[in-house]
Amino acid sequence: MSMNKFASFAYFLVAFFATVITLSCLSYNYGIGAVSKNEDPIQFNIGPGSTYLTISSELEKSNLIRSEFFYKIYIKIFKPKSLQAGTYTLNKSLGVKGIVKVLESGQSKNPNALRVTIPEGKQLEYVASVFADKTNNTKEKLLKLWNSSEFIDKVINKYEFITDDIKDSDIKYPLEGYFFPSTYEILNEDVDGEYIAYKMLDQMQLVLNEYKEDIKNSKYSIHELLTMASIVEYEAILDEDRPKIAGVFYNRLDYPMRLQSCATLGYAIGVHKKQYTKVDIQFASLYNTYYTDGFPPGPGGMPSKESIHAAINPTKHDYLYFLANVHDKNDIKTYYSKTYDEHLAKKAQFGL
Repeated sequence: MSMNKFASFAYFLVAFFATVITLSCLSYNYGIGAVSKNEDPIQFNIGPGSTYLTISSELEKSNLIRSEFFYKIYIKIFKPKSLQAGTYTLNKSLGVKGIVKVLESGQSKNPNALRVTIPEGKQLEYVASVFADKTNNTKEKLLKLWNSSEFIDKVINKYEFITDDIKDSDIKYPLEGYFFPSTYEILNEDVDGEYIAYKMLDQMQLVLNEYKEDIKNSKYSIHELLTMASIVEYEAILDEDRPKIAGVFYNRLDYPMRLQSCATLGYAIGVHKKQYTKVDIQFASLYNTYYTDGFPPGPGGMPSKESIHAAINPTKHDYLYFLANVHDKNDIKTYYSKTYDEHLAKKAQFGL
């Protein structure tokens, strides 16, 4: 190649790459720029556990950013400080830089925002009651929506962790155990049932995302894992016991023997007791695992993250029984046995 041709080719490459870089910069600046000049306030809610990256799709759906792709690039370049849950007042004129600045402030500016706490282990009816007290909804209206076939189809289409398993006609409430227990900040008292459900399901999705590979490799479905997690939530006293108790119940399934969980019995008869009668234990319900084999139709309450972790990652051992010594408040401990005779001996020892 002659020197003139080489020089021409070199100039071409320089010009080409300069053009590519210029266009990339222009695209990036456009992508992170303001969607419009409209400064009308938009209330944007950020749930507990959210990150700048996990809210990207919602920002785009709300038409607050032009491009989720360029927004993520901006976040990865500038690495803003941790995101705090809350309801923020944004608008379409801010652009990515302005939005991130508001979110970095960590200051929720919605005077009408309400904080609602849903404890672990509670049931769907409890959730409906709490939100009925806090918002302009009735318990009956919320439960009717959350149990409607139209809404169930919506959530199955919206969330990858929700499957047709919740359509089983034997299930009392399809979304029982699927709402994640936490403290939530909601826009105002006028929010509807869909808004409430999506907030709690969004949080469950975030929790389950941490266990995607473990769930994929499990021989149990997500529905079964959440069912087991709800049992563990009720049965475990200490967090350290959760994986071990989950192991006991999985061992019973493999043995095979019935789960025989008081958590499921209490849900079946509609009340949890310290002591159950023989009549209770014989109660004819698919939720009563003293009465029926295998898993109950679905969860009997909302499991915590610790119980979900235990259900997905149980401790492997040979125990088939466990006993919580709750009489000694100074040394509450759970004891495990491999045989029923050992279990009975421990019950006699601790007067249980």
